[in-house]
Amino acid sequence: MGIKEALALADEAGVDLVKIAPTAKPPVCKIIDYGKYRYEQARKEKDAKKKQKTVEIKEIRLSPNIDTNDLNTKINAAKKFLSKGDRVKITLRFRGREMAHMNTSKHILDDFAESLSDVAVVEKAPKVEGRSMTMFLTEKK
Repeated sequence: MGIKEALALADEAGVDLVKIAPTAKPPVCKIIDYGKYRYEQARKEKDAKKKQKTVEIKEIRLSPNIDTNDLNTKINAAKKFLSKGDRVKITLRFRGREMAHMNTSKHILDDFAESLSDVAVVEKAPKVEGRSMTMFLTEKK
């Protein structure tokens, strides 16, 4: 139908003529209440936003001379974070003379990952970045 006819129909009904697919040949238009249409679109976007879950990264900091009980406490905290669905970043920080023994301290991160192997999987292997060594864990699916 022609543009003038469509506009006349829309005017009669007291609603708007909206181009749905302007690039199509011929262009596709709809006779709808534009305010109501925009409201429904906004509502759909809001519902979609509610349903998506944001994954946070929780950080746990360790030192090379950590005791076993302290390590167990950190492991329990990591389990709690993983059960909530968050990613866990384990950082092994080195200070002063500890920098000389970086390669011998890697076993701490390996033990940490091994003790969480039932609930977590290593996403990024231990990597040295400046004065620290980092590793990422995610929940097992």
